Amino acid sequence: MAIRTFNPYTPSMRQHTASDFAEITTDEPEKSLVTHIHDKKGRNNRGVITSRHRGGGHKRLYRIIDFKRDKVGIPAKVATIEYDPNRNARICLLHYSDGEKRYILQPRSLKVGDTVISGEEAPFEIGNAMPLSRVPLGTVVHNVELYRGRGAQMVRSAGAGAQVVAKEGNYVTIKLPSSEVRMVRKECYATLGSVGNAEFANQNKGKAGRTRWAGRRPHVRGVAMNACDHPHGGGEGKAPIGRPSPLSPTGIPALGYKTRNRKKASGKLIVRGRKRGKSTR
Repeated sequence: MAIRTFNPYTPSMRQHTASDFAEITTDEPEKSLVTHIHDKKGRNNRGVITSRHRGGGHKRLYRIIDFKRDKVGIPAKVATIEYDPNRNARICLLHYSDGEKRYILQPRSLKVGDTVISGEEAPFEIGNAMPLSRVPLGTVVHNVELYRGRGAQMVRSAGAGAQVVAKEGNYVTIKLPSSEVRMVRKECYATLGSVGNAEFANQNKGKAGRTRWAGRRPHVRGVAMNACDHPHGGGEGKAPIGRPSPLSPTGIPALGYKTRNRKKASGKLIVRGRKRGKSTR
């Protein structure tokens, strides 16, 4: 993909950049693979806001993505490359040789007409899925499972890729895009290559309205609120927060306070944390 720039015929277009969508081959999704998901707008079952700054946004349908890649040994041909309003990566429609259709995330450089396959005997080609035990050291992968059969949970955003760095016993060590190094069971599946649409990170929204289209409402600073609404609020004029360190709206320390449970069972699988190279063991 490439990034488009625009002439500043309005103030909002001066900094605005967007994808040229050159890789998109169709505008209509596969009807059998879309469904409606209720937009909760950040509210719980009582209508109380539990996640701030959510709401509005353009109407959208959810595309059902195959994160499990469990059709082992059955080849599939890439039929289309499509835009997905629910994620920053592109998606591919696969036509399997047995007639089934499924969506997957588009790996970088995968094109219409290419063939992909999953399984332990799959060749080492971009877009093929296989257990981490079969992936050569140094290979870049995405769509990494944490538990076999649950489906990919890591390395799914545009341009992301994890590197296989070591194998020992029943575990494979991978380096994630966050720089965290962790061990994953060797039978967990991953897809070769990195996620496509890497230029997404270079886009500039240009105006607040484009964020509203995505369903994000304005983020108000705590110091601009009243004291009853935020720990940073209150005071006369432009007052400081009045506390030793910043806090979240519910009073939890921000900026450096670790919220991960030290007793979490998977903590022992993290070889090196994502911040300053510290281990979480």
